Order: sequence, then C-alpha cells, then structure tokens
Amino acid sequence: MDRVTEAFTWPFRDPAWVSKLLIIALTLLIPIVGSINGLGWMLASLDRLRKGEELLAPANLSYIGRGFRLFAAELLYSLAIVVVALLIFVPAFALSVRQGQGSANGGLIAAAVLLNLIGFSVITLLSLALTFMIPAIVLATDRAGVGAGIDVRAVVRRSRANLNHTLIAGLMLIAASFVGSIGSIACGVGILVTLAYSLAMQAWIIRSFETG
Repeated sequence: MDRVTEAFTWPFRDPAWVSKLLIIALTLLIPIVGSINGLGWMLASLDRLRKGEELLAPANLSYIGRGFRLFAAELLYSLAIVVVALLIFVPAFALSVRQGQGSANGGLIAAAVLLNLIGFSVITLLSLALTFMIPAIVLATDRAGVGAGIDVRAVVRRSRANLNHTLIAGLMLIAASFVGSIGSIACGVGILVTLAYSLAMQAWIIRSFETG
C-alpha cells in the first residue's frame, strides 16, 4: 500500500492516456451501458497492473459483459441501503403528513424530526461502510461473480483482515470520487473526463489493496 498515492499519477504514464480517457469519457455519455462499460474498463486496467504493465486498457465498448457483474453487485448493495432508508423515512413522512392534517402534536413532530435525523445518519454510515468495502467487493465479484460480491460475511472478513489497508483504500476511493466530480465545477462536459480518470485511479487503488 506504500504506493497507493500514485493512483493520481499512474494513468499519465501511458503515452496514449489522453485519447484513452477521452474515448472512455465519450462512452460514459451512453446511459447505464456507459457506466457498466466503464467499470469493465477499470477491471481491464486492473488486469494490466497485475501483469506489471502500467498502461491503461484499450478504450472501447468491449467491457460491458465484464462490467455488468460488478455493476449488479454494487447496485444490490445500493438498493439495500435504499431499503433501510425507506424503513426509516416512510414512518417519518407518515408522521409529518398526519401532523399537517390536524392539530399538531409536539411529541409526534419531534419523533418525525428524530427519525429523519436517524435516517440521514444511517445512510451516511452505510454509504461510508460500502465505500470502504468496495475493494473487497470488486475483487470478490471479479474473481467469482455477483454471488461472491454480495457475500457480506466474506467481504467484511476480507475488509477486516487488514484494517489499515482497508482504511487507506477507502480514503483514496473517496478522493477518487472527489476528483471525478471536479469536472462538473470547471465544465459540465469535463466531468466525463474526470470520471474516466477516477476509474483509472480506482484500478490502482484496488490493485494496491489486493497486493497489500
């Protein structure tokens, strides 16, 4: 994990990094399919790193099949977080609506506010937990499919095997996510390029976690 911070610079070692990132950025314009292909491209770049080749994978639309499994696994985790959130927010919403239709009850209003605060807190904590488990999820899914990726006990066990590596990888993934959003500040279209760049960063971060 000593070289994990090189995630920021490694894509630029590829002489064709400009064209590759631009092509992947263009594919991200395709709804859903572009994101799936982007995940597959990230995994293909990870394969190159495993071979000792610090080169980005060729940029094209041939990675949809490989990216779909990871997309499905991450989607299932996201849906699980949504379900937990709904279990909290729906009662809070029902209480709020009920109090708005008649005489307000201070205790019930306070309960609705408390439930909303709990809901936002739970979503934040679960989202952070998911971020820190992403390296283990990616490696498990890439190796043995969606079933392995959503095997929560195995994923948690691998994530806990070395908490320092998991913490570093998770923080770097948060940084990569931030980098991916920078383009929206500078230019609306620029976010596609920074998103492609963040996918390349993820490949290095996950490889660092894998070898850590």
